[in-house]
Amino acid sequence: MNKTLLFKNITFIILAVFSSSVAITAAEKEITIMTHDSFSASKGLIADFQKREGIKLRFLKSGDAGAALNQAILSKNNPLADVFYGVDNTFLSRALKAGIFEAYRPALLSNIPASLKLDPSNRLIPVDFGDVCLNYDKKWFAKKGISPPESLEDLIKPAYNKLTVIENPATSSPGLAFLLTTIGYFGESGYLSFWSKLKKNNVLVTNGWNEAYWGAFTAASKGNRPIVVSYASSPPAEVHYSTKPLKEAPTAAITKKQTCFRQIEFVGILKGTQKRQSAEKVVDFLLSKAFQEGIPLQMFVFPSNRMAKLPAVFEKYTQVADRPVMLSPSKIAAGREEWIEKWTETVLR
Repeated sequence: MNKTLLFKNITFIILAVFSSSVAITAAEKEITIMTHDSFSASKGLIADFQKREGIKLRFLKSGDAGAALNQAILSKNNPLADVFYGVDNTFLSRALKAGIFEAYRPALLSNIPASLKLDPSNRLIPVDFGDVCLNYDKKWFAKKGISPPESLEDLIKPAYNKLTVIENPATSSPGLAFLLTTIGYFGESGYLSFWSKLKKNNVLVTNGWNEAYWGAFTAASKGNRPIVVSYASSPPAEVHYSTKPLKEAPTAAITKKQTCFRQIEFVGILKGTQKRQSAEKVVDFLLSKAFQEGIPLQMFVFPSNRMAKLPAVFEKYTQVADRPVMLSPSKIAAGREEWIEKWTETVLR
């Protein structure tokens, strides 16, 4: 063979191998994070992480937490992502049973309270938590001269007829959390009686939080319902996003004993990822003090890392629930479908 031709062939092979190597390296440096639609993070923090680690983050938003988890489970033999964020404690047992996560023990796990660590195998790591509670419109109640509700039982009193809007637990995460609150408070033998009375008191049911809060709640819309199922962190959100400076929050959350449900969200490395090392760095990033301190004003929930400082508006206007309802993931997994079915029969039919 002509030496010149041989040299050209060898050079072409070397360049092809090099180009392939570069392409593979670039692909390995892109991490896909599957999450629910409510995920939000500072663009600046994301950019800093990408520059520092040389890892490009791609977010795959896939509906609410339940829908996103369903996609991850259905695609487990051909994973759509490397990391999953947004499994909460209402779906934790289902997620672990599906066997779609790999164990990982990050160094920052030591900064997370034991009460949030629900998976001893560390396949799912706590990132944040929030309390789903009843919220009410302070101005509406003051104007009407009616005392705002203080307990779940208040909702079924005649004075509160047609005042409450809640979300359907079959289609909404806060709706399911509120259903679980009633089960934890009244017990499995008493929760349906409460819901039957609430139906007679003309509770309004919507498919999701947006429809309830922004469509029916008097403090946030032209609706006519001054009581809504939302979060203990909704009042500071009202202050933070107000176009006018406020001296106090226009809404308040009912956080008394067993009137709220504590919702914990987790992150996990999806089984089958070819980018394990980069995936671990992403988990570390989500637990880092910088990212954790951004969580309250991005998603209006609390950071899991106890070293993270809360923003002033959170410190001033948010109350952490007093002894919230917390059912074990295994109990939720065992009863969830039956509870929702019985709720549907009682409230919607």
